[in-house]
Amino acid sequence: MKIKFVFLFLFLSILTNAQNRNSIWCFGDSAGIDWTNPQQPQFFKSAFKGRGTSVSIGDKNGLLQFYAQTLYIPQWQLGQGPLGVVFNSTHQLMHNGDSIIGEAWYHEMAIVPDPGDTNLYYLFSIPSSGSGTGIFSSIIDMSLNSGLGSVIQKNSNLYFSGGGYVMTDCLTAIKHGNGRDWWLFCRPSGFSALGPNNYFISYLIVPGGIIGPFVQGIGNLNNTDLGQLLFNSNGSKSVFQNINGLIDYFDFDRCTGLFSNHINIKAVSTTNPFPVFGSAISPNDSLLYISTDNVSPDLYQYDLSSSNILSTELYIGSLTSTGSGSALQGKLQLAPDGKIYWSSMWSDGTFFFPYPDTVYNLYNTHLSVINQPNNIGTACDFQPFSFYLGGARTYYGLPNNPNYDLGPLVGSICDTLTIGLTEQHGVQKALLVYPNPCSNKFSLTISNQNEPIFESIILTNTFGEEVLSFKNNTHQSNIYDITELPDGLYIVKASTNHESLTCKLLKHNKN
Repeated sequence: MKIKFVFLFLFLSILTNAQNRNSIWCFGDSAGIDWTNPQQPQFFKSAFKGRGTSVSIGDKNGLLQFYAQTLYIPQWQLGQGPLGVVFNSTHQLMHNGDSIIGEAWYHEMAIVPDPGDTNLYYLFSIPSSGSGTGIFSSIIDMSLNSGLGSVIQKNSNLYFSGGGYVMTDCLTAIKHGNGRDWWLFCRPSGFSALGPNNYFISYLIVPGGIIGPFVQGIGNLNNTDLGQLLFNSNGSKSVFQNINGLIDYFDFDRCTGLFSNHINIKAVSTTNPFPVFGSAISPNDSLLYISTDNVSPDLYQYDLSSSNILSTELYIGSLTSTGSGSALQGKLQLAPDGKIYWSSMWSDGTFFFPYPDTVYNLYNTHLSVINQPNNIGTACDFQPFSFYLGGARTYYGLPNNPNYDLGPLVGSICDTLTIGLTEQHGVQKALLVYPNPCSNKFSLTISNQNEPIFESIILTNTFGEEVLSFKNNTHQSNIYDITELPDGLYIVKASTNHESLTCKLLKHNKN
């Protein structure tokens, strides 16, 4: 596989215990929710007007940084494209924030903070449903325009296997197990040149650049272009579902970025169609909720701890409307208050997008709520159309935000940021290895030191047994080849003429 990456030496970054970065939701027709106090959410009018993808991020105190959407109505009405835009914290179009890749679907964007620069953010996006190919990245610099930000790089294509493929509407991100870097995931569409496939495409976002793509084939074939990929609260489990009724369940390793232990919960059926539209996992990771794409959308619950998950399927309720119109299917989302919210779009048989100014009713001004999502059956307390949006309206989509505040797997095999620190003369140092994980070659440097000269490099396994060693006079630029080693965790001990430092290295061949 061809792997392209931007290489910069990895400098030591200080991890901050960010809180409340998930607190801001912007979606629908001007809906804005501030969850900084989850028990008393505050409503505001956002500039968001769209029925599809929404993404947003706050700072560690919960203050809005920026948000983005696909299907920006002014550009759509003028027949212009691409249809993605970015808004700043004053709800104005960010400088250079127009014409971002994106269409009208629901998981076409993901915001990822740059692990190496607190001012920079990646905005990843995909053009779903066949109008374009590949995964794209834009970069936002929040240090510009007096802290309101500017898009400084736009729509750079990250190709999959050297060529562009149509992507399924399931772009998502999750923090690496080291608590600093990020994994980005998507899947090729079943309508792409690949046809039905079981591929997961991932990129690793590290200080200084993007590594990948990596490709893993696992699970059932994805035969469509509308789906969702989500992770549970600690990132150890993952669910993929699509509009044709496929529901797959996996273990996930945040260190390696690999899925395993595939369980098919529900298979695609032509005789008993089950069109899955939305999904969410309970805060305690025990229950899966699925919403369907029906005339009267239904809500189902599954017990993920069961040895036969499908046998635990429970019907919870429907979005049943009265009068001349109906509430159409919408997305599910776990909120900071521990409840799961269900969006819907109202229609009287006419495709109401955008809504006319006169169309305000119970169904498009409220979200439905699962108040106790950790409880089985009716004890989950599902209440349709019970959460008022403060005068704003909703369509199909809810924010496609990752868990920005997810911490490291302390003590895990990839906890590379909590080992190897030493202090001399009041200066803290660390041995830094890049890339990590590594498939064949890595480089070494020492923080706060230019071009260190290592007398010896020794690799040991987790039992303390030496497995490989190097002398620096045969390794220019501190590049070391470990292709011969099996995949696993190793301790790297590097010695100069006056000190020795150690760090962890994860060897994993993703080709």
